[in-house]
Amino acid sequence: MKKVAIIGGTGYGAIELIRLLQLHEKIHVKKVISHSQHGDSLASIYPHLTDFIEEPMDELQIDKLEEEVDIVFFATPAGVAKDILPQLFNSKLQCIDLSGDLRLSSPTEYETWYGKEAAPQELLDQAVYGLSELYAEEIKQASVISNPGCFPTSALLGLAPALEHQIISPQGISIDGKTGISGAGRTPTAKTHFSETNENVTPYKIGQHQHIPEIEQYLSDKAKTPIAVAFATHLIPMTRGLICTMYGQLVKETTTEELLEIYQSYYENNPFVRIREAGVFPATKDVYASNFCDIGIHVDERSNQIIIAAAIDNLVKGAAGQAIQNANLMNGWEETMGLHTIPVYP
Repeated sequence: MKKVAIIGGTGYGAIELIRLLQLHEKIHVKKVISHSQHGDSLASIYPHLTDFIEEPMDELQIDKLEEEVDIVFFATPAGVAKDILPQLFNSKLQCIDLSGDLRLSSPTEYETWYGKEAAPQELLDQAVYGLSELYAEEIKQASVISNPGCFPTSALLGLAPALEHQIISPQGISIDGKTGISGAGRTPTAKTHFSETNENVTPYKIGQHQHIPEIEQYLSDKAKTPIAVAFATHLIPMTRGLICTMYGQLVKETTTEELLEIYQSYYENNPFVRIREAGVFPATKDVYASNFCDIGIHVDERSNQIIIAAAIDNLVKGAAGQAIQNANLMNGWEETMGLHTIPVYP
């Protein structure tokens, strides 16, 4: 049994970690750490946790972490983990960062897109990108993981096989992303106010979303050529869930059935990716509260394009679930441990 600390204990990502880790056979949540609300009980903020987490939240004491826990999850906003992690360089702790602090290999790119000072290059070089289906072998050897963003998880899983098999052109890729309100976090804003989001669909951060360079960096890695994407994100009136619909120009003749066979083979050893049959596409409800990514594909012969839809739960496969999947890989456990549950429906 390994002991875990969750830093940033009052956000949605942390709460989802706690929910999922209750099912885990080899992990015990030892400490929940909050800078702003240490000393308070989690149940006073989230009453649904009554009788599950009884200890009050702790203040961060870096020098005691290694003595008390084995794994640290950073469920913090961007800009926090990069300042704490360098102080843990020489420890034996396994660290998994759910923020965007370590996802970009270039400090300049991070500072451009996130508007904050970047992590030290040494830390960026050490961190392994934790998209479990694409980088499993690297994750198994890592001590620092950069957990992918929610939109990149959907987009990369949807596009990687087509690019690696050189089925679509690396130019002209478009991604239409839609996410529920929980993706914006717990802090209320005018844009996430009920009266602003209810019965409304809002494009946001067009051409400016911080996930753009992340998607491009790892698509380029898989395609072995530089890739730039057109990426449009939309806020939709639901609590959780995310779907990306992607478009790519065909460069070799293929059919929907042939492409489905390629995707099924590509992900045959990945228990959390489910490929739909021809003519069937996923909905966000199909993966609700689960760690699955469901993918549907169509070859549009009329326009010579492929259309790919990839649905995930933004808080699970897009955050906490994927972090636990990475912890499983890092420790040599079954990849599905604590995660292989049926999605909640309806």
